[in-house]
Amino acid sequence: MASNVNERDTAPQKAADAVFVPTQEHGFKNKVQGYDWSQGLDYGKLIGSYITTGFQATTFGLAVNEVNKMLAKRIEPIPESLGLDEFEEDLFIKRKSNCTIFLGYTSNMCSSGIRDTIKFLVQNKLVDCIVTTAGGVEEDFIKCLAPTFVGNFELKGSTLRESGINRIGNLVIPNDNYCKFEDWAMPLLDEMVAEQKEKGTKWTPSKIIEKLGRAINNPESVYYWAAMNNIPVFSPALTDGSLGDMMYFHSYKNPGLVVDILEDLKRLNTMAVKASNSGMVILGGGLIKHHICNANLMRNGADFAVFINTACDFDGSDSGAKPDEAVSWGKIKKDATPVKVCADASLVFPILVAETFAKHHFSSTPK
Repeated sequence: MASNVNERDTAPQKAADAVFVPTQEHGFKNKVQGYDWSQGLDYGKLIGSYITTGFQATTFGLAVNEVNKMLAKRIEPIPESLGLDEFEEDLFIKRKSNCTIFLGYTSNMCSSGIRDTIKFLVQNKLVDCIVTTAGGVEEDFIKCLAPTFVGNFELKGSTLRESGINRIGNLVIPNDNYCKFEDWAMPLLDEMVAEQKEKGTKWTPSKIIEKLGRAINNPESVYYWAAMNNIPVFSPALTDGSLGDMMYFHSYKNPGLVVDILEDLKRLNTMAVKASNSGMVILGGGLIKHHICNANLMRNGADFAVFINTACDFDGSDSGAKPDEAVSWGKIKKDATPVKVCADASLVFPILVAETFAKHHFSSTPK
């Protein structure tokens, strides 16, 4: 009986000890604080408050800081020990600043309105290198020929198929757009075959994209500006899309076109190796993410990195891998502060660009 009484008397104290564990000294300094709406509507301050809001808002704020670090490093003088890269004859891979910025994105980014944000970066020479998929290339050119439309995610596939409409999420593309693309692309493929036979031109995906960019001759095109500004666009799986379909059909009509992907690998890796500093901004995952990261392995890791995607890492995929996994491979430097934002890039990338590249550009551009 006495034992039961003793346990009853001590039970509250045990519970209290368990619940009220004393806080030890900690190093946390940033108080959680959202936007103060009493000060009215100020979008700059609203976005600025993200970093202390918590969750992915805070991660977004860290991504803003990371990109701004790239841009600050970019305007510093290139160390004299590296020189001006004056012996590099390839203007597309010549070192242009103190921080070489690699931009990667999947095809859906060009299918969406994010294409216009990418075009802004390329048109104003705010990035140095692009890696994308076949769809990320062809969707840009197709939009110069005919529009993509906003639909919805629930449109029935069988009905769309009967109507000659293709769906990308909640976007729709008339199949006629691809017919127009074929009519435009086929003569250019003929020119490539002729140039290869007559001049010995060695075609690579990046050189094909450069040729197409010049041929489209449309300032609405991302790759028009890439060609004009000597920004290389690498797409090692260039045949995996409508452009590959065109090449397939063309190989029966006018066979002989050879596309050398190894030469492009050499160009991409060389850019990374000789970069004074290196930054990666990658939208999505898969091939484009790994291709940029692996190039930066050649220099023992990028100095700065921002990943934006919705993939998880529990299945071991490279797409979902957190930046620290890339550190283990030597693809990001051990002392770097990389950021992964778990979000739909169509939501956050324009805001990220507004808070970083755009502010940098417009603040340094004479009015």
